Amino acid sequence: MNAPRDSLPETGTETYLFASNDGARITWLTDALSRLGSVVTLSLDAKSIDERITLLGPAAVFIDFSPDQGTEAAGQLHQRLKRDWSTLPVLATGNSVEPAGMLAALRAGVDDFIDMAAPPADAVHTLQALLDRRGNLQTGTRGKTLALLGARAGLGVTTLASNLALALSDQLEHGQATPQARNPRHGVALLDLGLPARDGLLYLDTQSGFSFVDGVRNLRRLDQTLLHTALAHHASGVAVLPLPANLAQIREISHADSVALIKRLGDFFDFQIADLGGFSTIDFVAQTVRETHRAWVVCDQSIGGIVSTASMLKELYTRGVEAERLALVVNKFDSHVNLAAKDIADRLELPLHHVLPARSAQLMSAASRGEMLVRTARGDPYSQAVAGLARGLHQELTAATGQAPAKSPLWGALTSRFSSPRKRSSQG
Repeated sequence: MNAPRDSLPETGTETYLFASNDGARITWLTDALSRLGSVVTLSLDAKSIDERITLLGPAAVFIDFSPDQGTEAAGQLHQRLKRDWSTLPVLATGNSVEPAGMLAALRAGVDDFIDMAAPPADAVHTLQALLDRRGNLQTGTRGKTLALLGARAGLGVTTLASNLALALSDQLEHGQATPQARNPRHGVALLDLGLPARDGLLYLDTQSGFSFVDGVRNLRRLDQTLLHTALAHHASGVAVLPLPANLAQIREISHADSVALIKRLGDFFDFQIADLGGFSTIDFVAQTVRETHRAWVVCDQSIGGIVSTASMLKELYTRGVEAERLALVVNKFDSHVNLAAKDIADRLELPLHHVLPARSAQLMSAASRGEMLVRTARGDPYSQAVAGLARGLHQELTAATGQAPAKSPLWGALTSRFSSPRKRSSQG
């Protein structure tokens, strides 16, 4: 394994995996990508690649398709990656003067090709172009994730998350989502990660023996069948993934693995709502926010809530979370209290996204019957406000479009030499 280079000031922070047994090629790729990040190597028959991917979260994987490395093993590794890590970019490396390796990479269906006979700068350009194309595709087609943050328990984050999940599910069921936007994912998942633990399950009158920790432990096995059978589902179809009943189990999983699970679930659900209200581990909250599409900070009009929220924001900013990623939702708003929602937003220096009215009695009455206000009293001001939030999220989802990213022009020109022999003379 090559030593990471992130101690050098000009080096990026990304990690890349390179499956190769050739020292010279490892050095070539490591040097070529040195300004982007570090390269971690492993053998072509590595059995630990799943653990490496989960632990390191690489931006891309490179596979050595040189004939002397064994193109069959390279092809098998690529097939495995596409089966188990379908969203991870995979590039082949080789030499354009060795047609056997390029042909094997072409037949394997790699995302792009790095020609080690070309200048190293070309490798950087090819990689960055691929990541840009994949990023644009995933922005449009992967499920979106909304994080709801609350500095402490009692701000109404779980109540909002539960009602919003139901309202958004109704929007998806009765809206105009296109087939392209709905397949292969379907529906809404509520990540019940707030404190007090498992209140989301309680509000939705649902039971679950499968927890977020179980999801992390089964990250490599996640598929539609497992999620359908293991996750709890509300009668509306909303899937619920709660914290474990024994909170001590949380210490058995890492923040990186937890965030990896949230990202992975985006392949199976149209939308995820992550309830992080009162969550005490600020490092996990910060990592999650950086990976979500939207992050709303929920606060009420109480001085304690505002002070706690300001403190939480300070902690997030010190961990690299950008204020531009956050928006404020003022909850439990009472117009009789001499503190306007805009004033709260100004104090917290956040844009005001929405205001939810104080309806504690109505919410409590519905909860006592095992019901959710957004479904039993759609005309209630709280229900209407939540429905407005859901409409906005639904519009974001249905507006998303994506097409399969094309290979780079260089890769297309190289592979056309093999896929269209009659045109070789015209390639120059």
